[in-house]
Amino acid sequence: MVLNRQRLLAALLVALATLAAVVLAEVLRTVVFAVTVAYVLYPLRRRLVGRGLSRRVACAAATAVAFLGATLLVAPLLYALYRRRSELIAILEGVPDFVPISVGGFAPGAESAPYAAAAEAWLRSVALAVAGAAPVLVLEVVVFTFLVYGILYRPGAAEAAVLGVVPSEYHDIPTRLHERTRETLYSIYVLQAATAAGTFALALAVFRLLGYGSPILLAVIAGILQFIPVVGPSVLIVGLGVGDLLVGETARAVAVLMVGLVVVAFVPDAVIRTQLADRAGKISPGLYFVGFVGGILTVGAVGVIVGPLVVSLLLEAIDMLSEEGTAADATAESADAVR
Repeated sequence: MVLNRQRLLAALLVALATLAAVVLAEVLRTVVFAVTVAYVLYPLRRRLVGRGLSRRVACAAATAVAFLGATLLVAPLLYALYRRRSELIAILEGVPDFVPISVGGFAPGAESAPYAAAAEAWLRSVALAVAGAAPVLVLEVVVFTFLVYGILYRPGAAEAAVLGVVPSEYHDIPTRLHERTRETLYSIYVLQAATAAGTFALALAVFRLLGYGSPILLAVIAGILQFIPVVGPSVLIVGLGVGDLLVGETARAVAVLMVGLVVVAFVPDAVIRTQLADRAGKISPGLYFVGFVGGILTVGAVGVIVGPLVVSLLLEAIDMLSEEGTAADATAESADAVR
């Protein structure tokens, strides 16, 4: 009877979670983002409580960290795209309409005007979209803040709900999935954020040294691109090099490719990421990239987090299944030896 009641409650939980996902579809990405951020900030909240702060004050402090982190991640790029769009458009207008290309003595050339016009139109549309979406973004930030605070204030509610419907002999399964989730989210947020911050600082110095316009905007873009596995800010560096070649800045193109690819694209990964690698989730860069791309293509921007997390949890389930099979084989061998 108890097991049947647990199954009924588990089915009810799944049904209500599905209904909530449908009803809250427009803010689902905000909900997922808030849950994952609260996961990462819970150790900070627990540490603050351990230092003598009240639960409310500790939750408020941790939520303030989440709010500032989310604001610093998104606001500079959106602001720069909207306020600096005229400078970016001027750069695109500086690209010559026809670029000569010499191959084997022939110089057929390539027409660049249509591509520059398309990029200019896209940039204008993005700037207008950012301005139009500002009220919605403000509401989503408010929802995000309240959700993070609520989850941090009662962190044991979800755990009690899960363990309440899972038989006691299987409690190790959600516990291991919880630990894997915490490791993976730490890797996505803390490790990636630290690497992105280092990338921003190095990129700002490089772009100012090479005399690029809007170096802060370019450095912000480089830092955000650091969240894209494998590719990273090298895309921006190569794009700047190609752009300089098109406008005749050959010396700067060579300099940005040689210096930028090393200092901006390689050094943050080689130094910062390796220093924090021991706290990263147990997932290879290749599988991380698969989860990243698949998550974005399937569920949109929130897939940056959900995709790698799902892949990581799948790997943990495979590990548990493998360990279960190994334990069963060992038990069978012991029984055969006794016989």
